[in-house]
Amino acid sequence: MNIRTAATAALALATALTLAGCAGGTESSSESIPGMDHGSSSSPSAVMADFNDADVMFAQMMIPHHQQAVEMADMILAKDGIDENVLTLAEEIKAAQQPEIEQLQGWLDEWGADSDTDSMYGMDHGAGMMSDEDMQSLDAATGADASRLFLEQMTMHHEGAITMAQDEVDNGQNADAVASAQTIVATQTAEIATMQELLAQL
Repeated sequence: MNIRTAATAALALATALTLAGCAGGTESSSESIPGMDHGSSSSPSAVMADFNDADVMFAQMMIPHHQQAVEMADMILAKDGIDENVLTLAEEIKAAQQPEIEQLQGWLDEWGADSDTDSMYGMDHGAGMMSDEDMQSLDAATGADASRLFLEQMTMHHEGAITMAQDEVDNGQNADAVASAQTIVATQTAEIATMQELLAQL
């Protein structure tokens, strides 16, 4: 009777998780039931619960950081007379970072953490964030000057993101978040090299 009761409870819990969108398809849910009976109430949410303060801060800080990068990319893409290679880079940055923003927001929701990061938009410039004046300068710039300013500002922006991401790699607990941070470090390091090459050509 105890085994049947435990199995029934596990099945009910798996069903609840499925309805809440925390589990995958029906098959994967049923397959996971045997591994759930040896844990406490936290084990069904092991994936969601596997995070720490560093993971939360990484997501909360990287969202507004990425949002500003997308805004900068939109600014340069809207201008005339911009170097084609700079435009291509801006498109690549926007294409990479917008999906990451959505992923980071999803993690914060799963973790039950505050996803309202508007107040963090003015974070310390040590994180590579541009000030309002910086953004206004980029918005007002034209032609080659705009291309150059975008590359210089985005290089600083990327350097801040790499520092934040490396902190997540070193101190984070959630495997997906750490993997995302590793991708950011690799991708943005390569983009900095590209931007330095483009600056030398302008």
